[in-house]
Amino acid sequence: MGTNRVAIVDDDASANRALQRLLCGSGFEPQGFDSAERFLGDASRSSFACLLLDIQLDGMSGLELQRALRANGDDVPIIFVTAHDESAYRAEAFSCGCTGFFRKTDPGTLIIAALRAVIDADRTR
Repeated sequence: MGTNRVAIVDDDASANRALQRLLCGSGFEPQGFDSAERFLGDASRSSFACLLLDIQLDGMSGLELQRALRANGDDVPIIFVTAHDESAYRAEAFSCGCTGFFRKTDPGTLIIAALRAVIDADRTR
Protein backbone atom coordinates (compact mmCIF):
# COMPACT_ATOMS: atom_id res chain seq x y z
CA MET A 1 0.00 0.00 0.00
CA GLY A 2 1.31 3.49 -0.84
CA THR A 3 1.72 5.16 2.50
CA ASN A 4 0.76 8.63 1.26
CA ARG A 5 -1.54 7.74 -1.64
CA VAL A 6 -5.12 8.85 -1.02
CA ALA A 7 -8.09 8.33 -3.33
CA ILE A 8 -10.74 11.03 -3.47
CA VAL A 9 -14.15 10.01 -4.80
CA ASP A 10 -16.37 13.04 -5.35
CA ASP A 11 -18.43 13.91 -8.43
CA ASP A 12 -18.29 17.63 -7.59
CA ALA A 13 -15.27 18.63 -9.69
CA SER A 14 -14.47 21.75 -7.67
CA ALA A 15 -14.65 19.89 -4.34
CA ASN A 16 -12.49 17.10 -5.77
CA ARG A 17 -9.85 19.60 -6.96
CA ALA A 18 -9.94 21.47 -3.64
CA LEU A 19 -9.34 18.25 -1.69
CA GLN A 20 -6.52 17.30 -4.06
CA ARG A 21 -4.84 20.70 -3.51
CA LEU A 22 -5.28 20.39 0.26
CA LEU A 23 -3.72 16.94 0.30
CA CYS A 24 -0.84 17.85 -2.04
CA GLY A 25 0.02 20.79 0.20
CA SER A 26 0.13 18.43 3.19
CA GLY A 27 2.47 15.85 1.70
CA PHE A 28 -0.07 13.34 0.41
CA GLU A 29 -0.37 11.93 -3.11
CA PRO A 30 -4.06 12.30 -4.01
CA GLN A 31 -5.82 10.82 -7.00
CA GLY A 32 -9.30 12.01 -7.83
CA PHE A 33 -12.19 9.94 -9.15
CA ASP A 34 -15.54 11.38 -10.24
CA SER A 35 -17.55 8.24 -9.45
CA ALA A 36 -17.50 5.11 -7.34
CA GLU A 37 -17.56 3.05 -10.51
CA ARG A 38 -14.36 4.69 -11.81
CA PHE A 39 -12.68 4.06 -8.48
CA LEU A 40 -13.71 0.39 -8.56
CA GLY A 41 -12.41 0.07 -12.11
CA ASP A 42 -8.98 1.49 -11.31
CA ALA A 43 -6.25 -1.17 -11.39
CA SER A 44 -4.18 0.63 -8.74
CA ARG A 45 -6.95 1.02 -6.17
CA SER A 46 -5.38 -1.47 -3.77
CA SER A 47 -2.38 0.85 -3.37
CA PHE A 48 -4.29 3.64 -1.62
CA ALA A 49 -3.65 4.21 2.08
CA CYS A 50 -7.07 5.82 2.56
CA LEU A 51 -10.22 6.78 0.70
CA LEU A 52 -11.91 10.19 1.03
CA LEU A 53 -15.47 9.57 -0.03
CA ASP A 54 -18.57 11.68 -0.66
CA ILE A 55 -22.01 10.32 0.28
CA GLN A 56 -24.05 11.61 -2.67
CA LEU A 57 -22.57 10.49 -5.99
CA ASP A 58 -24.09 9.96 -9.41
CA GLY A 59 -24.59 6.22 -9.83
CA MET A 60 -23.36 4.19 -6.86
CA SER A 61 -23.47 6.24 -3.64
CA GLY A 62 -20.57 6.54 -1.24
CA LEU A 63 -22.34 4.31 1.28
CA GLU A 64 -22.97 1.69 -1.41
CA LEU A 65 -19.28 1.81 -2.34
CA GLN A 66 -18.31 1.36 1.30
CA ARG A 67 -20.62 -1.66 1.62
CA ALA A 68 -19.28 -3.18 -1.63
CA LEU A 69 -15.66 -2.77 -0.54
CA ARG A 70 -16.32 -4.35 2.86
CA ALA A 71 -18.32 -7.21 1.30
CA ASN A 72 -15.28 -7.98 -0.89
CA GLY A 73 -12.91 -7.97 2.08
CA ASP A 74 -11.34 -4.61 1.20
CA ASP A 75 -10.59 -2.85 4.47
CA VAL A 76 -9.11 0.38 3.08
CA PRO A 77 -9.75 3.10 5.67
CA ILE A 78 -12.61 5.38 4.61
CA ILE A 79 -13.15 8.96 5.66
CA PHE A 80 -16.37 10.58 4.48
CA VAL A 81 -16.29 14.23 3.43
CA THR A 82 -19.81 15.28 2.52
CA ALA A 83 -22.30 18.10 2.26
CA HIS A 84 -25.00 15.66 3.46
CA ASP A 85 -24.34 15.33 7.17
CA GLU A 86 -27.49 13.51 8.20
CA SER A 87 -27.55 11.37 11.32
CA ALA A 88 -28.74 8.28 9.40
CA TYR A 89 -25.84 8.59 6.91
CA ARG A 90 -23.35 9.12 9.69
CA ALA A 91 -24.67 6.13 11.67
CA GLU A 92 -24.55 3.83 8.65
CA ALA A 93 -21.06 4.98 7.68
CA PHE A 94 -19.68 4.30 11.16
CA SER A 95 -21.56 0.99 11.49
CA CYS A 96 -19.78 -0.17 8.31
CA GLY A 97 -16.42 0.88 9.72
CA CYS A 98 -15.56 4.34 8.44
CA THR A 99 -12.76 6.03 10.35
CA GLY A 100 -14.00 9.62 10.02
CA PHE A 101 -16.96 11.68 8.91
CA PHE A 102 -16.63 15.37 8.03
CA ARG A 103 -18.75 18.07 6.44
CA LYS A 104 -17.31 19.79 3.38
CA THR A 105 -17.42 23.01 5.39
CA ASP A 106 -15.22 21.60 8.19
CA PRO A 107 -11.66 22.95 8.36
CA GLY A 108 -9.22 21.08 6.14
CA THR A 109 -6.90 20.73 9.12
CA LEU A 110 -9.38 18.27 10.66
CA ILE A 111 -9.38 16.10 7.53
CA ILE A 112 -5.58 16.17 7.34
CA ALA A 113 -5.31 15.23 11.03
CA ALA A 114 -7.70 12.30 10.49
CA LEU A 115 -5.71 11.13 7.45
CA ARG A 116 -2.44 11.28 9.36
CA ALA A 117 -3.97 9.34 12.26
CA VAL A 118 -5.22 6.62 9.88
CA ILE A 119 -1.87 6.31 8.12
CA ASP A 120 0.10 6.35 11.40
CA ALA A 121 -2.15 3.64 12.81
CA ASP A 122 -1.60 1.54 9.68
CA ARG A 123 2.18 1.91 10.00
CA THR A 124 2.12 0.58 13.55
CA ARG A 125 0.21 -2.56 12.54
